[in-house]
Amino acid sequence: MPSMPQSLVLSQASSDPDEVVVGVDTHKDVHVAAVLTALGVLQETKTFPATAAGYQALLAWAGTFGILRRAGVECTGSYGAALARYLRAAGVEVIEVNQPDKATRRRRGKADTLDAESAARAVLSGRASGSAKAGDGPVEMLRMFKLAKASAVKARTQTINQLKAVLVAADPALREALSGLSTTMLIRHCAQLETTTPQDATDAAMDVTDAAIYTLRLLARRILALSEEVHDLEQRLTDTITSHTPVLLTHRGVGPDTAAALLIAAGDNPDRLCSEASFAALCGVSPQQASSGKTTRHRLNRGGDRQANAALYRIALSRLRWDARTRDYLARRITEGKTRREAIRCLKRYIAREIYQIITTPPEPQPSAA
Repeated sequence: MPSMPQSLVLSQASSDPDEVVVGVDTHKDVHVAAVLTALGVLQETKTFPATAAGYQALLAWAGTFGILRRAGVECTGSYGAALARYLRAAGVEVIEVNQPDKATRRRRGKADTLDAESAARAVLSGRASGSAKAGDGPVEMLRMFKLAKASAVKARTQTINQLKAVLVAADPALREALSGLSTTMLIRHCAQLETTTPQDATDAAMDVTDAAIYTLRLLARRILALSEEVHDLEQRLTDTITSHTPVLLTHRGVGPDTAAALLIAAGDNPDRLCSEASFAALCGVSPQQASSGKTTRHRLNRGGDRQANAALYRIALSRLRWDARTRDYLARRITEGKTRREAIRCLKRYIAREIYQIITTPPEPQPSAA
C-alpha cells in the first residue's frame, strides 16, 4: 500500500477529528462546495446560489458535518470575494486556493465538484495555507476609487485625442482660430464655442463647420467633467490613505496612486504577510536565482503584483531625482560591479522593506478632544 505524503500525515494528526474542511469553486451565479473530514473523506458536494441566502445556507450545510474552522475558496478577489467576507465574519478562516493546474485537470477531468474537492484537499494537506486578502476595510475602498480613477483618466485621454483629431480636419478658419493654444486652453476655448444644436437646425441650415463646432464643444465639456471626476477621486484616495496609514504619504516619492497600489497589494489584513520578504515577493522585487556553473547572479522577478512593482519603480525614480542619499546608494552599488538595472532592483527591494514596516505598524491612537 503506498505511503501517504508526510505533510498530509502531519496535518491529519494535528487536526480535530470532529473538524471538517470545506472547499468552494466559485462562479458568478452559483458556488459549488465540497466537505472533507479531517481524514480526507469526502462527505458531500452541493451547489448554492451566490446570494446572501446562499452563503448562509452553505455555512449551515457545512456545519452539519462537524466543526468548520477553515475554508478553501477560489477567486477570493472576484467571484468569491463576497463569500470570503461572509465566512470571515462568521469566524471561519478563509484560505486562498489557486485553480488546479492544467496537468491535474488533464488527469482528473474538469468538473466543478472536482475543483471544489481539490480546493478542500489543498487546505487539508497544507499545500494552500495563505490567508485570503480581506475586502471589508479602507483598502477595499482604495481599490474601488483607484479603479474608477484609472477608468476616468483613460476616457479623458481618449476624448482629448478625439478632440484634436476633429480639429485637424476642421475648417481652416476654425483651426487657425484655435492654433497655438496649450491643451488646457484649447479645451476651455472649445467648451465655450457658440453653436446651433442639431435639434434646432435643419439639414439645410447646418453644414460641416457647424457640426465640427458642436462636436468640439461636446468633447471639451466631457473632458472638463472627467477632469473634475479625476480630481474628486484623487482627493478621496488621499483622504482614505491619510485616515488609514497617514505616515505613508509623508515618505519621499510616495504619492496617492503609488500608496494605493502598495496598500491594495497588501490588503486590509497585512498581518497575513509573515515577513517583509513575503511582501517583497508579493510585489515582485525579491531576487530570483539565475546562477549556472561559475556564474552567480540573480535575475528580475517577473511574478507578483505588477501594479505594486510599478509603484515601487516610480518611487525609486522619484528618489533618484530628488534625494541625494538615494543617488549615493545607486552609485555605490554600481561601483560594486552591478549594472544600473540591477542597482535599481536592489533599491526597489529596499523600498519594499521600508513600506512593509509602515503598513504593518498600527497607527498611533489620536488623542481625544478635551
